[in-house]
Amino acid sequence: QVRLVESGGGLVQAGGSLRLSCAASGSIFRINTMGWYRQAPGNERELVARITNLGTTYYADSVKGRFTISRDNAKNTVFLQMNSLKPEDTAVYYCNAADFLPGRNYWGQGTQVTVSS
Repeated sequence: QVRLVESGGGLVQAGGSLRLSCAASGSIFRINTMGWYRQAPGNERELVARITNLGTTYYADSVKGRFTISRDNAKNTVFLQMNSLKPEDTAVYYCNAADFLPGRNYWGQGTQVTVSS
């Protein structure tokens, strides 16, 4: 099993920045891609960004140019630097780790990000 613990959420004004962290523990050798999803009230959970174990990244169109995902494999940690935050970025952000086995995923408990206008 893989355990994911997020930190770094909070309340920020529009235009501000936050940095989310997600530390993985347990069977970390099983982890391939890591990423961040978010879910706003009434909405489905959506992919924000992801990064493979080789460093290849993907971003949702809504965050391109504002968010940066990075990964410290030595510390088994993934980060999401969020700049130029907008009220529509308000959501619970979840860390995700994809197992090398297709279809197996691990989730963190979520961290709230609130952007005030």
